[in-house]
Amino acid sequence: MNVKRQMARDSKVKISFQASQHNFYAFLWHASLLAFAKNFMDVDTVLPAMLIESGGNSFHVGIMTAILLGGNRFAQLFFAPYISNKPYKKKFLLLGINSRIISILALGGIVFFMQARDASLVLLAIFFFISVFGLGGAFANVSYMDIIGKSLLEEKRKTFFSTRQVLSGVIVLVSAWLAKKVLAYESYPVNYAYMFLSGGFFLLLASLGFWSLKEEVASKLSIKDTRGFFRIMRKEMRENKRLPHFLGFINSQGITVSFLPFVVLYGKDFLDAGGADTGNFLIYKVVGIVIVSLLIALGAKKVRYNYLLYGNVLLSVLMAVITLSARSVTVLHYVFLVGGIVFSLYNITMNGVLLEVSGKENRALYAGISGAGNILPVLFPLMGGWLIDHLGFQSFVGVFVFFALLSVYFIFKIDCRK
Repeated sequence: MNVKRQMARDSKVKISFQASQHNFYAFLWHASLLAFAKNFMDVDTVLPAMLIESGGNSFHVGIMTAILLGGNRFAQLFFAPYISNKPYKKKFLLLGINSRIISILALGGIVFFMQARDASLVLLAIFFFISVFGLGGAFANVSYMDIIGKSLLEEKRKTFFSTRQVLSGVIVLVSAWLAKKVLAYESYPVNYAYMFLSGGFFLLLASLGFWSLKEEVASKLSIKDTRGFFRIMRKEMRENKRLPHFLGFINSQGITVSFLPFVVLYGKDFLDAGGADTGNFLIYKVVGIVIVSLLIALGAKKVRYNYLLYGNVLLSVLMAVITLSARSVTVLHYVFLVGGIVFSLYNITMNGVLLEVSGKENRALYAGISGAGNILPVLFPLMGGWLIDHLGFQSFVGVFVFFALLSVYFIFKIDCRK
């Protein structure tokens, strides 16, 4: 069947108001508990700090960041052909989230029981479970974007994204305070073991929201094989002029969320940051997330994505400037404050713009295609580790600022209408 005819036929099917409301709260349940869980396994502070204390260096931090903040999204490119063929995707969503639960619980056990073992063996085990955690997120996200697109009425989407950020922000403040207490309660590695076991437990509670979802509307885009997927991908990029610029935006602006792990490294290597400082970094990042969440919620129906995108570029550059000017750990707190704002804005806008440039039936496909926009976010952390080791931290920051500014061109070309 012709792809356009199939999409036109299926787009006539619409979810009921009652099911949309039910799913709205189910997604909020997941988002709320996920917000509580995230601080116990935070990829910008907790994981890199644990990795460094386990014997890791800038290269290891680069690999970890590439896996979690770029590699998982890039993997969507390969999961999308299979998942797009399935009319109902809830079971794939559950499979992805359950693999994340198991991997983070296993990571907690590894850190605790292997503390006296060879450092290289511990690092190998850590990277294995981090990879499973990242791939599980990629697998789940393809299904998530499809389900959220067809399981909420269109007029409820931006409200959901902003409400999710506000609710998550309030909860994450409590979670950040508790996570800081856990980090300071014991020394390495027991404190990190407690962190990951707690994160796995709250992630398990969060998954109950997905179990209760009502997936009423089927959405299937027939793709025979991987070759067929790339053929459709090329066709979509020719016909949807905004799609290539969306991929350019992800490639350039996407690196901004990979900056903070290197700030943790900078703090530990150059400013003698300790375990208590990691907790403070987390608190300031969370405060930044809450600030932007409240501001966007107040103007969710008035603020266009374009303004948020341009603002995020300026904040990304500011984050880099503050880092280079820091002469004490205290100054780095403000880097994480701005970083929390950047992180929150990027996630709100990236998901919202993806929904805008795609149609109802091809969202799983576009979630997969968006993986092609994460080539640079995968390579940049790896390149960052090399730059820091060979040319210094200033060179790394300079390359970061260049790509952040490059995203201005793609934002202009996307021209978001909502």
